[in-house]
Amino acid sequence: MNAPAGLDFASISERVQSEVQRAIQRSIKGVEYFSTSGPSLGSTPKDILAVRGTMNLYHYRPIADEIYRVPILIVMATTNRGYILDMVPGQSFIEFLLKRGYDVYMLDWTAPKPEEKSLRMEDYVLDFIPDCVRRVQQDSGEQDVTVIGYCFGGVLSLLYGSIFNDGPMKNLICFTTPIDFREMKLFQNFSDRRYFDVDRLVDSVGNVPPEMILSSFEMLRPASRTVSQVQLWENIWNDEFVKSYRMFDRWATDTLPLAGEYFRDITKNLMWDNKLYNDTMSVGGRAADISRITVPILHAVAEHDHIVPYDAAKHLIAKVGSSDKEEVMLKGGHVSLVAGANAIKRLWPKLDSWLGKRST
Repeated sequence: MNAPAGLDFASISERVQSEVQRAIQRSIKGVEYFSTSGPSLGSTPKDILAVRGTMNLYHYRPIADEIYRVPILIVMATTNRGYILDMVPGQSFIEFLLKRGYDVYMLDWTAPKPEEKSLRMEDYVLDFIPDCVRRVQQDSGEQDVTVIGYCFGGVLSLLYGSIFNDGPMKNLICFTTPIDFREMKLFQNFSDRRYFDVDRLVDSVGNVPPEMILSSFEMLRPASRTVSQVQLWENIWNDEFVKSYRMFDRWATDTLPLAGEYFRDITKNLMWDNKLYNDTMSVGGRAADISRITVPILHAVAEHDHIVPYDAAKHLIAKVGSSDKEEVMLKGGHVSLVAGANAIKRLWPKLDSWLGKRST
């Protein structure tokens, strides 16, 4: 029997064999995925300078022959772990800074214990951050400190800088930091005071569980987890893709609970009353007007940030009182701005260029 015109039985056979081999390889790689652990994260050598409650202060061991005079203190967001900035060798922001000659410290967080449910915003801004700054000064022998805040770590850094505006902070760098909380649209809907009884929640459960926080992030893109799992299956034989997926998926789901009173403060003062944007914010009875910040400041925002949209972040530079201030918008999302191939090409060199001139 002759094949219909244009139909090549040989090519069909080859395609079928190719798909069969692909399915076999996918199955083998799938078994490997579930039977092995992911890459080790946060492995850049460091020393623990202080552990106090939920606060952890690390000092990363310098590796460059010449070190900039002004040390860096990174302040992480209180919902996430710091290893997003220290993935694996070659993809670690911390490693990059060390190689470029910076002296790097990090204020990282662990889950608050049930008895720490009474921690408030003032404990973070008036106690934890100043304590870490003092320890960095003592350890480095320098009075000046550059502060880098990621996401809500940027909010805490702004509050610290506004209250201690005559203090040791020499430079301030914020990554994807919200100012106008009205523009955090889905979070606004979640926390609408007409329906959300934050007092009842905190009084009932104490610390806000990580599942609630993770769910709120995932609701911003409800299909993203399913889409990413489909992409993983389609690329399961690609070892580099799988490695990257495992790194970012682990971090994204490794969410921290929030101390109950701290969450109550955030909800009422920021989500409901938008006090940071309205210049009426206070912490522990001390005015926290960010227009009092006059140090050099760089704010990096992501073009496709679904967690902190640009409308929520765009007022930061206009509101601070610094004369040396810059906003830079880069391609990427909330996470890819700071970690991964996109960050390696865009944010990291920009930060090095900006900070190097201000660290001597």
